[in-house]
Amino acid sequence: MSTLVNAASREAMAASELQLLQATDGAQAAEITGLADELFGVAALLGRESTLRRALADASTEPRAREDLARGLLEGKLGARSLPVVVEAVRARWSRPSDLVNGLERLGRTALLVQAERAGRLDNVEDELFRLGRIISSEVDLERLLSDPTGDPAGKTAVLDQLVEGKVEPVTLELVRQLVARPHGQRVSEGLEELAELSAKRRERSVAHIRSAFPLNEEQQQRLADTLQRIYARPIALHFEIDPEVKGGLLIKVGDEVIDGSVAGRLQMLRRDLAD
Repeated sequence: MSTLVNAASREAMAASELQLLQATDGAQAAEITGLADELFGVAALLGRESTLRRALADASTEPRAREDLARGLLEGKLGARSLPVVVEAVRARWSRPSDLVNGLERLGRTALLVQAERAGRLDNVEDELFRLGRIISSEVDLERLLSDPTGDPAGKTAVLDQLVEGKVEPVTLELVRQLVARPHGQRVSEGLEELAELSAKRRERSVAHIRSAFPLNEEQQQRLADTLQRIYARPIALHFEIDPEVKGGLLIKVGDEVIDGSVAGRLQMLRRDLAD
């Protein structure tokens, strides 16, 4: 899952997401799932067809010409909700052809997260993505199998379904199926973490990854959330990981910042001070 680092591609993504939100307005859950599937399908098509990918993302041609090409190819094959989203993405100016493909995939993921949000299940999806990422990262052989870009997508999906089908939200399952089918050379656990971040961003929240030696009760979690919100002046989503190596206290990471209140962290700092 690639990050759109160039300003032009970020602007193209923002314009396409606005069109996506219009397309999901008033849609039923099944319609949004269908919209996401079609966006993933177009992304896969462009991923395979390099000539078409370059033609649809060629910033030197007029947006209308790119739109006409997309409509001529896809009209009648895409639904009434997904075609305008694809057209808007094609009309936008992307820095690289690969950014158009990545943007369409991200639009598909965003559509599924919108579905979960409107059903009041976004918290569950975010938590499941994070936990599943931790589980897979701890199983080396499973991670290698699911992350293999040369592996049979159907076979990998079957393995995934055995692991989680019926145990997670339908949106979680669809997101992970798509990630496993097209890992882009990325470890699946990393992709799941990015999906959890995208889910948190959907609610305009940051994510705090918290390692502690023991579980925190509900009251402690709420106090921690309130404290972090005061520190960062914005809501913070908490993801917990039990780690005996922490020894005591908490190790908190928000973005690139680390708040180390663990015994292990204090001992490490003391050892550094003594060594100076």
